[in-house]
Amino acid sequence: MKAVFVPDEMTQGWIEIFAAEAPGLHLRIWPDIGDGDAECAICGAPPPGIFARLPGLKVFFSLAAGVDHLDLGQVPPHVAVVRMVDDSLSEAMAEYVVMAVLAVHRDLVSYIACQQRAEWRRLPEVRARDRRVGVLGLGVLARAALARLAPFGFPLSGWSRTRHEVDGVVCFSGADGLRAMLAATDILICLLPATPTTRGLLARQVFDAMPRGGAVINASRGALVNESHLLAALDDGQLSAAVLDVFEKEPLPTDSRLWSHPGVLLTPHIAAGVDPRGAVRSIAAQLRRLERGDPVAHAVDRQLGY
Repeated sequence: MKAVFVPDEMTQGWIEIFAAEAPGLHLRIWPDIGDGDAECAICGAPPPGIFARLPGLKVFFSLAAGVDHLDLGQVPPHVAVVRMVDDSLSEAMAEYVVMAVLAVHRDLVSYIACQQRAEWRRLPEVRARDRRVGVLGLGVLARAALARLAPFGFPLSGWSRTRHEVDGVVCFSGADGLRAMLAATDILICLLPATPTTRGLLARQVFDAMPRGGAVINASRGALVNESHLLAALDDGQLSAAVLDVFEKEPLPTDSRLWSHPGVLLTPHIAAGVDPRGAVRSIAAQLRRLERGDPVAHAVDRQLGY
């Protein structure tokens, strides 16, 4: 199959991996498109004019777990948009979520603040069985994270737009389900995609629906958090801590209060980077599906935005 790959500063080293992992792929590097008869394009964000120059395109592989950075309206209707789903991506996200949950559960955020003040202070311990953890989103990444959290003994719950069933997890759905889950969640993890209906979801109404002193972890997209509402909830004690990997503006502006707030632990959008070898293997498996005449997996529903 013929493909066009659009490298950027994070994918320059991928060419050799494509040669090793997908030797049957006839790969051209943008802006070299040959005769323009490529059937698939692979990149983070499509460069201007790519779809007009590749009329035979069947599938666009996004090198990201989410597709909120894409203008789906610019992609021709006959071109399938496929988000990146790879075991290494799921493993990395699960590791980050476990790290963040334990940091909140064992009061690491508070202890870091104490360290900055040179304050020797022991906080009361809460057992895992008494710390309720809820996840917004029940997709591939969320399920991987829940599986890693299960052995610690936290009571686990999850919420999604539509009803799902996950072993060992109390599942909720819809608006009523969200309110019910929030009321019984001490640590709230957001792994939802960014869509018109989820942007700004983590706002005062959500924080106030949680038990006082709860914590929020966001490793999805910064657009889901109302940062001013989050800071206000931290300031007045409704929330005790927040672990944030993504932000409304990235890099996070140096004058943001999130940098210095004692209730915030932040990281620079590193929760789950795409592993080149795993990503290429995933794309190669998808191409084999196309060659067999099967539909690709993990295609984006354009109405839902994920």
